[in-house]
Amino acid sequence: MIKNYVAFDLETTGLNVESDYIIEIGALKVVDGKVRERFMEFLKPEQPISPMITSITGITNEMVACARDTESIIRDFVAFCGNDVLVGHNIMFDYKFIKKYANQYAFPFEKTGIDTLKIARKVHKDLESKSLGSLCTYYGIENPAAHRAYYDALSTAKVYHMLAHEYEEKDGKLFIPEQLQFKPKKTQPCTGKQVEYIKALCAFHDVRVTCDFCRLTRSEASKIIDGIISEYGKM
Repeated sequence: MIKNYVAFDLETTGLNVESDYIIEIGALKVVDGKVRERFMEFLKPEQPISPMITSITGITNEMVACARDTESIIRDFVAFCGNDVLVGHNIMFDYKFIKKYANQYAFPFEKTGIDTLKIARKVHKDLESKSLGSLCTYYGIENPAAHRAYYDALSTAKVYHMLAHEYEEKDGKLFIPEQLQFKPKKTQPCTGKQVEYIKALCAFHDVRVTCDFCRLTRSEASKIIDGIISEYGKM
């Protein structure tokens, strides 16, 4: 079992890496088998958090309202990870989101990782579910705040430890870090018309939208427009 790694987990506004947003990053740095550092940050998405996501995660729009600027958070998380191997449950889901953001801000993020879900699917074929919650139940791991990023990251690290202890000698190949590969789609910047329309909608409905128009993509601008119209109506 590797002794130095970063276990991490994200909460997002949805499942689509191209159109959804990170709302929370949780991670822990393990050095010589012990937790040495923690990373916990809310991110403010470019669209409101839906009631469904709030019901799952407990994260509200009010909780992310005062989050630091996203670029600084992503820079700090990339630095936190350093050259360490990543450990995650269904790791490619989380890696794709981080990679998309890192690519947007021109931060290098080429990583190797270990996926506890992939391992569980190989060694626990008898379990009906290989979800993080099911594995925690199986191994008697208590997760006091499931679907909150840091606690899920901590639970993932504990599951990884249990899996390695039980199965690494039997099938060592499953525990070798693999290169994580994802190439985000090229994004188009938002148009001047979109920016003006967003500003006009905000003025008409007396609402405030906090976003960096210089970095806003065309699809992100469309989602902001749709979100305002959906909640407040057209002009």
